[in-house]
Amino acid sequence: MSDAPKGDIARDLQPPQCTLFRLRRTTRRITQIYDRHLAPLGLRVTQYSLLGSLMGQPPLPIGAFADIMAMDRTTLTRNIRPLIRAGWIELSAGDDRRQRTIALTAEGKAMFRRAVPLWRQAESELRTAVGTDAVGQLQRLLDLSLERITVQT
Repeated sequence: MSDAPKGDIARDLQPPQCTLFRLRRTTRRITQIYDRHLAPLGLRVTQYSLLGSLMGQPPLPIGAFADIMAMDRTTLTRNIRPLIRAGWIELSAGDDRRQRTIALTAEGKAMFRRAVPLWRQAESELRTAVGTDAVGQLQRLLDLSLERITVQT
């Protein structure tokens, strides 16, 4: 049992004290900016990220791509379904019959290229609002955090 008074424990459990709460709240706000800019193409920033991460890549095993995206396979599969239906991503059999690979189609590459200028507008809006130096600092801190955090399964 902790020696901390109950009032302190209750305060520490409130969402504003939680790092994840703050990160997710900020991420939702930033996502709104990018989604607004990408909306004319019917694309969400999560989809843009998937397309961009596959751009220039050979077909990848879906598990390896999930690792690159720091996603579990189930979440990745759910997120790529609309991209497969749109014809932007294709799944194929891998070297091993049990393995599936993921790759961009020609239409997916074209969609990504059309989206880049809209993404740049969103990025510019964010840098104007937050400050270019602050965005750079945030990106470095996020990269460092990702390197240091390991997920136990």
